[in-house]
Amino acid sequence: MREISSIAEMRSWSRADRSHRHTIGFVPTMGFLHAGHLRLVDRARELAQRVVVSIFVNPLQFGPHEDLSRYPRDLPRDRKLAEERGVDCLFVPDAAAMYPGEPLVRAVPGAIADTLEGMARPGHFTGVLTVVAKLFHIVEPDVAVFGRKDFQQAMLVRRLVRDLDFPVTLEIAPTVRELDGLALSSRNTYLNPDERRSALVLSRALRALEQAWRGGEADPVKLQRVGLETMHGPGVIPEYCALIDEDLQAVTRVTARTVAVVAARLGKTRLIDNVVLGEGVGADPRVTP
Repeated sequence: MREISSIAEMRSWSRADRSHRHTIGFVPTMGFLHAGHLRLVDRARELAQRVVVSIFVNPLQFGPHEDLSRYPRDLPRDRKLAEERGVDCLFVPDAAAMYPGEPLVRAVPGAIADTLEGMARPGHFTGVLTVVAKLFHIVEPDVAVFGRKDFQQAMLVRRLVRDLDFPVTLEIAPTVRELDGLALSSRNTYLNPDERRSALVLSRALRALEQAWRGGEADPVKLQRVGLETMHGPGVIPEYCALIDEDLQAVTRVTARTVAVVAARLGKTRLIDNVVLGEGVGADPRVTP
């Protein structure tokens, strides 16, 4: 596995590989890799001949009171996991390389990003889309793989690709869960044992909502109430439960393609989850704890 920290070297590596007619799959991450990230690597390997993984904790997507300084980092561990998974190139730029000066021009998604996570984290998606655009220009992949757990983010990246004509195919991979249903996230490491148990209310709420829909309920208001009423437990502060389509718009009638999205705070940790109702929570890949 080749490890690169320079933007120029990363671009040179990618272009050299493409000159040999190798296709490049790309998995952008903020590190502290877990089984969910590694499934994205596997999917990239299925779709391309070379796989690049980036590790960069992007300061632009963190608000002034968010967890940038305490975001988990372990590059030696990440390096080992990536190499064992067959990653061809690990791109590990630092903030000075990615942002040598204050970025005055940014990718601003507009009103489409002002709901849900955008409402809870103002400016977050501008930071996400800006760094994704930069990474796409640097790595120049043929295909990029994102996880569906961050559903709103994945849909906004899809619009970025479409609206700005990036020459990359976007693949959205299923959420990976623990056996008890908790969606894998680097932020799960913040949870103490009691919070970890309470965090199961997110997947429980999605499952209750899905079961109500399968039982014949199609009114989004009633289904939202089911989700919110289920999303309670010791130390849990529910933030939202919404039923949306792939354009991130609230639906007036729930179908198999409707996505239920939830968010809750447990202590200092904020978690999100979602399910496509026609697929179900239980249909997603699982890992052992």
